[in-house]
Formats: sequence, C-alpha cells, structure tokens
Amino acid sequence: MSPLALRPVAPHRAASRRALLAGSAGNLVEWYEFGVYGCFATVIATHFFTPPAGTAGGAPALIATYASFALAFFFRPVGALLFGRLGDRLGRRPVLVLVVGLMTLATTSIGLLPTRAVIGPAAPWLLTLLRVVQGLSAGGEFGGAVSLMTESAPPGRRGLYGAWQSFTVALGLLAGAATAATVARVLPGAALQAWGWRIPFLLALPLGGVALWLRTALEEPPPASAPVPVGAAPPGEGPVRAVALAIARVTGWSAAGYAFLVVLPSYLQSTAGSSTSEALTATALANLGFAACVLPAGVLSDRIGRRPVMLGGALAVVLLAFPLLHVLRDPGLSPAARAGPLLVAGALVGLMAGPGPAMLAEMFPRRSRCTGLGLAYSLANAVFSGCAGLVITALIAATGDASVPAWYAAAACAVSALALATLRGDGHREPLR
Repeated sequence: MSPLALRPVAPHRAASRRALLAGSAGNLVEWYEFGVYGCFATVIATHFFTPPAGTAGGAPALIATYASFALAFFFRPVGALLFGRLGDRLGRRPVLVLVVGLMTLATTSIGLLPTRAVIGPAAPWLLTLLRVVQGLSAGGEFGGAVSLMTESAPPGRRGLYGAWQSFTVALGLLAGAATAATVARVLPGAALQAWGWRIPFLLALPLGGVALWLRTALEEPPPASAPVPVGAAPPGEGPVRAVALAIARVTGWSAAGYAFLVVLPSYLQSTAGSSTSEALTATALANLGFAACVLPAGVLSDRIGRRPVMLGGALAVVLLAFPLLHVLRDPGLSPAARAGPLLVAGALVGLMAGPGPAMLAEMFPRRSRCTGLGLAYSLANAVFSGCAGLVITALIAATGDASVPAWYAAAACAVSALALATLRGDGHREPLR
C-alpha cells in the first residue's frame, strides 16, 4: 500500500460546512455570556457581592465579582479533562450536544437568579455555582469544537476552519457587548440597575436552542481508517511537554484578549471616568476589530504558516500595549478619536486567535486531541484570562498604577513570543496526526 493510501480521506465539502456551523454555534453562546458578564460586572457586584451596608460598585465587591469570574475558569480544565476524554472515546457529537445544553441552562438561570437583597448571602453562592457549571461546560466546548472543525476542514483550509472558532468567540463577545450597550442606551439608569441587566442573560435561551438543534443534527465524522505514516506529520512531543508548550503559546492570546476585550468596560469606568454606555461602546469597538481580523489571520496562516502570523501579533502587543492604553485613558479624547486605537487593540488579539485553534490541533494526535488541546487552552485561560479582571483590579487598587493592564498583556505576550518562535515553519502543510 502506498503512503498516500494511508492518509485520511478529505471530508465531503457539505459535511465540512455542517461540522463548521455546528461547531461554531456553541462557541457563540458560550462567549456571548462571558461578554455580558464582563460588561455588567459592576452591576452584578452591586446586586450579589455588596453587603447591604456596603457601597455599591466599590472595589471589594468588584474584586469579589471577578473572583467568581475566575473560579469558573479554574473549573474549565476539569471540564476539559472530563468531556475531552468522553469526546476522544465516544466521539465529538454527543459531548458537544451536552456542553451547549449545560451552558444554555446555566446562563439563562443567571438571568432569573434572585439578588442578595431578596435571598441574602445565598445569592452570591448560587451565582458562583452557576459559574462553575459554565466553567465545566466551557472546558469541554473548546476541545470538542476545535477538533471537529479542524478534522473536518478541506485540505489547505485548516487555519480558516479553526479560525471560525475564534471568530464565533468574537461574535459572541461582540453580541454580548452590543446587547448590553443597547439595553444600557434604551433603558433608564434605574431600570437597568434594577432589572434590565437580566435581559441579555435570558436571551441566551433562544441562542442556545438553535445551537442545540444544529448539533443534534450533526453526523459524527468518521475516524481515519489507518494512521498517517511516519514522516507525514511532525513528530509528537510527550503529553506533558506538549500541553506545557501549548499553554505558553496561547498565554498572550488569553491575557491580551481578556485585558482588551472583556475587562475594558469596568476598567474605563473605574479609572477614566467613562459612563456605562461609553465603556460598553468601547468594548463593542474592540471586539469589532477582533472579529474583523480573525478570519483573515486564519487564511493568512494557511498560506505562510502559523508562526509568522501569531508571532507578529504577540510582538505587536508588547510594543503597542502602553501607547494604546495611554490614548484610551486620555479624558480629552473624543469617542470618535478613540475608535481607531480600540479597533487596533482588538485586531492584535485577532492575529493570535485566528491561527491559534489550528496550531493547537496540529500539536496533538486524534486519539487525544480533544483532551490535549482542551486542557492546554483551559489551563491558559484559567490562569491568564479568568484571573485578568481580579489581578488587574486588585493591582490597580494596591498600587494606584493605571497602566497595569498594559503590563499584564505585554508580559504575557512576551512569554508567548518565545514559545511561538519554536513553531515549525511548514507544520501547517502537514496532515493532522
């Protein structure tokens, strides 16, 4: 038998598109919720983490809100191990159906949850429990969805198909920020604080229903009938080393993404005196820049490789994080003049996030791909994304230095740049193992 006969047969284009759509839909729901939670962090702090005698929106309550945010991220590796093993053994489809159902149920429940003023200290605990459920389901979502999309990609388009995972993340964050901004503009301030903040969370129910329908109709992609011959794919590292290296490669993507795309509303309100509406609009613009860059970055990585695109994005954040933050904090700058820097900040993250899923899929063999790439991504996000709001808010309160977000993003991207420099230049042309 010739070596070519041992390679997996390329999936049919229609099946590839169905897998792409089904894999992307759950990501949108997941990240829509995270975007909404980040946008309404100050409101959630008031209703769930501020004692009756406390000051609404104060730093301790906001830090507690971000601690709950971070806790959900630390359950993502647990979900990646649990659902990743199921996905590697039972198939991608049943796990993807399960995790999107759990995420939809938990997000909708947040919109119905009684506040601390109604049920007392139980409120923050119930909110945290729902965040844990979201963390578990999100941990299984990434590994299963990225494996499904990259394994279903036509030859030479793995970067583009993987980029759709990041693109729907961008759409989810953008939809969350845009929905929150719209609600903030339409409703009076008192109504927004009292009950209007619940509306974006409740909208997750129809979104999740559509994603669930798409995934239940999905056909499980058949595994390769024979292994790829030796030499057709890059030699694999040991599992621990591969996961550690993958974490280092996505650290900058995780940290800069949350610093620029999720934490921004509360940061602008607390340090630059921006109104809720202005801060949410700024976040929508940053996410728009992110969304606009993700797919082109994935396509470019299919042509010239993952390394130059992702490395360029990481180095650009190191060089531009401080100038961008300085401009955004300028009180004399008009909203229109801030649009450019906000779009650039989002686009820099997109350069890393576009090729990132395909890069991770190429690091692990099929039999452990869901678990390996899901665990690496979840651990990186637990440490550098989930803790971003908590660390940034706490350090600003302790030091008074408003440049903390720039230090955070630049340092993480410097670490990633070193790890990304070790990528093979031609790895994108090889078949998945």
